[in-house]
Amino acid sequence: GGVAAGHPATAEAGAEILRAGGNAFDAAIAALLTACVAESTLTSLGGAGFLLAAPAQGKPVLFDFFSQTPQRRRSPDELDFYPVEVEFGDTTQEFHVGLGTVAVPGVPKGIAQIHRQLGRLPLAELAAPAIHWARSGVVVNPFQAYVIKILSPILTATPGAQALYAPEGDLLKAGDRLRLSALANTLEHLVAVGFDSLYTGDLAQQFVADCAAHGGQLTAQDLQAYQVMARSPLAIAYRDRQVLTNPPPSSGGALIGFTLKLLATVDLADIPLGSAAYVAHLAEVMALTNRARRDGYDTQLYDPEVAARFLNSAHLQAYSEELAIALGADFVANPGAPRLNKWGSTTHISVIDGEGNAASVTTSNGEGSSYVLPGTGVMLNNMLGEEDLNPTGFHQWSENPRISSMMAPSLLLKNGQPEVVLGSGGSNRIRTAIAQVITNFVDYDLDLAAAVAAPRLHWERHHLHLEPGLALPLANSSRAQDQLTQWQAPNMFFGGVHAVQVHADGQFSGAGDHRRNGAIAQA
Repeated sequence: GGVAAGHPATAEAGAEILRAGGNAFDAAIAALLTACVAESTLTSLGGAGFLLAAPAQGKPVLFDFFSQTPQRRRSPDELDFYPVEVEFGDTTQEFHVGLGTVAVPGVPKGIAQIHRQLGRLPLAELAAPAIHWARSGVVVNPFQAYVIKILSPILTATPGAQALYAPEGDLLKAGDRLRLSALANTLEHLVAVGFDSLYTGDLAQQFVADCAAHGGQLTAQDLQAYQVMARSPLAIAYRDRQVLTNPPPSSGGALIGFTLKLLATVDLADIPLGSAAYVAHLAEVMALTNRARRDGYDTQLYDPEVAARFLNSAHLQAYSEELAIALGADFVANPGAPRLNKWGSTTHISVIDGEGNAASVTTSNGEGSSYVLPGTGVMLNNMLGEEDLNPTGFHQWSENPRISSMMAPSLLLKNGQPEVVLGSGGSNRIRTAIAQVITNFVDYDLDLAAAVAAPRLHWERHHLHLEPGLALPLANSSRAQDQLTQWQAPNMFFGGVHAVQVHADGQFSGAGDHRRNGAIAQA
């Protein structure tokens, strides 16, 4: 089989499990646990995510273990909820952290349920690579050093966070070794008593007590009531393939579906990849997708019936007609839209095994809340402080629903069988990154590595972002009037698509996105 992920240790952990006789779902669990060590600034046992599973025998299923809002809101003046400024070099962005930003985490219960339903090897074997790396330490590579540096206001905001990322007083840098011995002990404990114990055992009691005393929102009832949801994937026909992706209540899959349905009305084979016409057409499709989302759907795509209407051919018709006359449309930006999140602290793992099983898993810890559960090495998420996840404003969320996400772990099927497993990090760029890799692979017949590496663009709120290698949009197109940022080098801003492919002859290949230090491993 093959594994693609955001760190060499993550990918190798999955491949090691495949070599030991595990299936794709065992490998995905092992890789996810290892990512909580090697990519701990991006994902965590205190985070949340989704796993799209396509068993060789059985129907595909999407395991939703994303965060849930609390059952009751505390008054904002009681909360540990505060802003921090993160410096990106050319700009700064405000994020919110503290115990009051923590939503119910889903990763531990997700691991437990996926293992019960689809796993083969014992959890002790699946956790062994993560425990090894947590105890012996992972050498900080340049990408992880960059992440630690820009998130330094969060990673130094509490003594618990400092103990992880600045154990000697200074932040870890490239070449240093990140050791998470407390997390190794925690993983050994969870293997012995069950990952569900984070919701009901001593660790849960400690967390709930801290929330009550120090400005958190979650209660024992919130943790005990949390459930992993098994959902039918959203299926989208594209050319001679079928795309399976994340369904409502998350919106990312529906937006990818809308983009692909519009692209399907264009013969991209007649438009040279990277040309001015290519940029204009893709930017136009992105703009139409964003406008369609604003036209009464922006905060309602969590509803399956609304999402079905959004993707209905009757609704798509008007936008298809605009695309047909394409380059003369004039769209009005949404002045109330939230700022673009430059960061997108998410990571992805793709796995296919030799038995025909496929797993696509995307997880995130937000930027991290800076609160570390004492003695565990586990930093909790800041989902209630994520601007992208709170479009109506902070402290305005409904009580106790599943939070809607842009994450979209996906599968590309050919003749009904998994051909490519893919997904991405990158906040709002997740959907445009995945759509571009799919069209590069399907329409332009690029091999998977080239499809992932090809330069990307992203359009949002009249701002067109272009990686090097892309032409400017046609001068007579409406997109020529947009604000333009020509990036000087490929950047993690444009996502991190880690993908694996099984070929017709049964061989495997993969692509780890260089924008996020992606890696591949084979078994």
